[in-house]
Amino acid sequence: MAAGSSMEWLKSVKGVILDMCGVLYDSGEGGGQAIHGSVEAVKRLMDSGLTVRFCTNETQNTREKFVQKLRVMGFDISVSHVFSPAPALIHILRERALRPHLLVYDDLIPEFDGVDMSSPNCVVIGDAADNFSYKNLNEAFRVLIGLEKPLLFSLGQGRYYKETDGLKLDVGVFMKALEYACDVQAEVVGKPSAKFFQTVLNDMKLQPHEVVMIGDDLVNDVGGAQGCGMKGVQVRTGKYRPSDEQHPTVRADAYVDNLAAAVDALLTNQ
Repeated sequence: MAAGSSMEWLKSVKGVILDMCGVLYDSGEGGGQAIHGSVEAVKRLMDSGLTVRFCTNETQNTREKFVQKLRVMGFDISVSHVFSPAPALIHILRERALRPHLLVYDDLIPEFDGVDMSSPNCVVIGDAADNFSYKNLNEAFRVLIGLEKPLLFSLGQGRYYKETDGLKLDVGVFMKALEYACDVQAEVVGKPSAKFFQTVLNDMKLQPHEVVMIGDDLVNDVGGAQGCGMKGVQVRTGKYRPSDEQHPTVRADAYVDNLAAAVDALLTNQ
C-alpha cells in the first residue's frame, strides 16, 4: 500500500464505504464481470465486524436490479446497504414539489414510478448512454431554457467510467453541456455531494473520521470523501490512471492495487 501520509489512521477505522463499478466489478456486456479477488474481499470485510456500505453513482438500473446483477457475480449484498442517486433525488423532488423531465437510461425509469412528470419544472439527467442523442439533449435544453428559473439535476458528475471494452463518457460531460447552454449550475445528487455522503454516514451511525472510502475515482470518490472528513483510498482498477497519483489538488490517503489489497491492509491493522 503506497501511502500519502502515516497509516496510523487505519487502526481507528470502524466503517468502510465501497464504490462499486471499477472497485467490485467492471461493467459491460452481459452485466460485466467481477474484478479479480473482489468477491472474496467483500466477504472478508462483511465478516470482520466493520460496518460496510456501498455507495455508487450507478444510474442505468434500479437498485434492486443492480444488486441482483452483483449477486449473479457472487457478491452477497443487501439492497438496503446500497446508496445510489435516484432514490435520493426522488426524495428531493417530492420534498420540493418538482416535476422532472427525464434524460436517463431506460432501465432507470421504473425508479420514478409515482413521480408527477406533467408540465416539467426541472430537468434530470443520469448516465443515459445511447439516449444522449442530439435530439434528446436538445429536448432537455428546450425544457430547461424555457423555465423562468432553470433547474438542472445531475445524477453524479463523473467524466468517464470503465467498461470491459474500454472507457466511456459519463454524465458529467453532458451536464456541463447543458450548464453552458443554459447558463445554470446543476445540483449534483450522488458523489461527490457532501449531503449524499452524509446520508450514508448517518445510516452507518459513525463519524467521518471513523470511516474510509475506497474508490477508483480520485475526485468524486476519494476527494468527495475527504471533503467530508473521511479518509480516501484509491484502487488501481477501474478508471484509475497513473496520472491520478500526481493530481494537483487531490491526493489519496493511500493507493492500492485493488480491493483485495485494501482489505488486507485494513484487517491487518484492526
